[in-house]
Amino acid sequence: MPFTVDEFFAVFARYNESVGPLPTVAYILGLVTIALVMARSRVASMIAALILAAMWAANGVGYHWLYFAEVNPAAWLFGAAFLAEAVLLATAPFVARGMTFSVRSDARSVVGTALILFSMVAYPVWGRLAGHTYPAVPSFGIAPCPTTIFTIGVLLLGPWKSVRWLLVIPVLWSVVGGSAAVLLRVPQDFGLIAAGLSAVVFALAHRRDAGLARHDASG
Repeated sequence: MPFTVDEFFAVFARYNESVGPLPTVAYILGLVTIALVMARSRVASMIAALILAAMWAANGVGYHWLYFAEVNPAAWLFGAAFLAEAVLLATAPFVARGMTFSVRSDARSVVGTALILFSMVAYPVWGRLAGHTYPAVPSFGIAPCPTTIFTIGVLLLGPWKSVRWLLVIPVLWSVVGGSAAVLLRVPQDFGLIAAGLSAVVFALAHRRDAGLARHDASG
């Protein structure tokens, strides 16, 4: 690893101090996204996806390229991946016409809702209990890990056919960013690992169900 734990948290401190009220704005946008999901309309879902896209773009440029790259050259690649996800999120609702987020009475909705709440409430509380104090903390909406947890949670509330490809980059980041839980003493990032695993489990379940459906149809 090309940086120390202290250098890692120092990046967050400089980043948070430079963006002014942006962490507060991110929380407001998070609450707006929840309200949009509850609206269960196509237009509301399009706006929710655009908010997610803005968060990923802010992470890609603001965090990865402008700050994390100072201590980790791989941040240039990470930033590019985050920008790619931003583009996908921004364009998906216009391409996948059935992409509407909603809370249903199924396992994906339960897990998705839990991840949303974890990213906005439990994640910062867990960080505080672990001894992390602002500004040297990963902030919701503008830092990669809580943003990814939130994104996976929202995407799990969408139709699987529309959101499955949007989950690829967040799941890959759950592997990369999740390593911070142990290597960089960020225990709240165990939630990121759980989020990525949840998406994989649902992907496998949908693949199994599709296989069973094809088998029944052929039989």
